[in-house]
Amino acid sequence: MKQKRPKYHAPPAVRQRAKELRWPMTPAETALWERLKNKQHHGLKFRRQHPIHHFIVDFYCHAHQLIIEVDGGIHEQQQDYDEARTEWLTQRDFNIIRFSNEEVLSNMKAVLQKIALACNVGE
Repeated sequence: MKQKRPKYHAPPAVRQRAKELRWPMTPAETALWERLKNKQHHGLKFRRQHPIHHFIVDFYCHAHQLIIEVDGGIHEQQQDYDEARTEWLTQRDFNIIRFSNEEVLSNMKAVLQKIALACNVGE
């Protein structure tokens, strides 16, 4: 029997902010979303700018509790926030993969292979 995962409901303000962040996306986010949307990548369903608790993640696959973050240049305050968010999410058994904008734009095949590996599906 499939074990139910706890739900991490986001407050309405966080859900609204996630909706606003869906447009515009960065070029790297757009390129990756074009490969992930509509279950194109091994039939995996991904959501973009998805709220989890008080956090908004770039891409999320619920079936594998996989979070994908596409990082650009960040300043120290953002780095501190990302570290705290990563700690909170990993303590709750979310798996997080981070890619740089450059990595997504220059080596999409390797990015997709890492995602497939994290979900235990063939590439």
